[in-house]
Amino acid sequence: MKKFPILLVVLLVFSSFWACKQLGRTAAEPSPYVRVADGKFYIGDSVYRYVGTNLWYGAILGSTGRGGNRERLAAELDLLQSIGVGNLRVLVGADGAEGQPNHIEPVLQTAPGQYNDTILDGLDWLMAELERRDMKAVLYLNNAWEWSGGYGTYLDWAGEGPTPNPAVDGYGAYMAAAAKFVHSDSARALAARHVANMVSRTNRYTGRPYAESPALMSWQIANEPRAFAADSATKAAFAGWIAEQAALIKSIDKNHMVSTGSEGRHGCEGDMDLWLAIHSNPDIDYGIVHMWPYNWAWISDSTVAEGVDTACMRAREYIMEHAALMRRQGKPLVVEEFGYPRDAMAIEAGSPTTGRDRFYEYVFALLGDSAGIAGCNFWGWGGYAEPAHRTWQPGDDYTGDPAQEAQGLNSVFAADSSTVALIHRATANI
Repeated sequence: MKKFPILLVVLLVFSSFWACKQLGRTAAEPSPYVRVADGKFYIGDSVYRYVGTNLWYGAILGSTGRGGNRERLAAELDLLQSIGVGNLRVLVGADGAEGQPNHIEPVLQTAPGQYNDTILDGLDWLMAELERRDMKAVLYLNNAWEWSGGYGTYLDWAGEGPTPNPAVDGYGAYMAAAAKFVHSDSARALAARHVANMVSRTNRYTGRPYAESPALMSWQIANEPRAFAADSATKAAFAGWIAEQAALIKSIDKNHMVSTGSEGRHGCEGDMDLWLAIHSNPDIDYGIVHMWPYNWAWISDSTVAEGVDTACMRAREYIMEHAALMRRQGKPLVVEEFGYPRDAMAIEAGSPTTGRDRFYEYVFALLGDSAGIAGCNFWGWGGYAEPAHRTWQPGDDYTGDPAQEAQGLNSVFAADSSTVALIHRATANI
């Protein structure tokens, strides 16, 4: 028998002991990932409930290229963290050609599978900063609307365009064309390739795959995905696409949740059976609704402040209808977009927000087990932005309002002291 030097034997024994100790330590540590149990979110053994915001432009702001401003992004994260906002909903990146009306830029995906690396770098930097601050992100990978490309861009790349631009042709023409997306095998394949590329990505700053990031709460299939048509074939194709995308994400990332990004009944052609169908899928971890009292005509230009009681009443009805269905599924509900204009439809930072503050406070009060809301993300965070124009132009600061919206109308700026204060109170009470 061959004899081993005693030093080697000692090293082998010590290595085995250390490996066992590390395995034991790892096994004892709680998972850093958000999960669902008994209709609630948990991190480890602790219930996770949150007041968050939408910061769609986070990857652009985190870049070192055009549109980037890491100093501002760090300041925004510091301010948000100081008022208890630790959950951000972020666009992975825009798609398509630049220079289009209503379209944000710079874009991430310039052609199918071709990426602007400065935006990827910005997303990596943002996620690394969130990890460092123990904050969470929901990353959405597509968009039903034109402002970041999404459906229309994939149809154009698949040779099924050109898709009408709502700024030129109106939203009716756009939606009629966008309904082809869920029927197009080619467009869906291009979108799926993008999803696979992003979900399998490794962060260059942490060296950690996104699938292992403790800062990631959920991958989201799209911003406000819709069928855009009421016929049964399109609804079935839409539900099939949601299921297909969710299964793809889960096949790559076993650690994180998947969500739809749906508006609720309003985004499902008024069909609650369709909303339930996409959220009862076992690969979809929780329910999503959005609420836009002005866009949905719950209030008007002249009743932004005076009509808030009506908006609150309708918001409660909308939330409860969806929460009841999720309770039966054993899944939480998140109100991940709710926006409200400034008084008199103003846009300036610090201008009156009487109606908004009352609406926000009402929604925040619904957080908890009794209403079935596990989290909410107000729309959206403008922070330290100083928008130069009512209509966004390249080179302007990014606000919570994307390019198709009046800049500042739905944004919460750092100067909006009353709104920032009530957000802080809400985070302290969850």
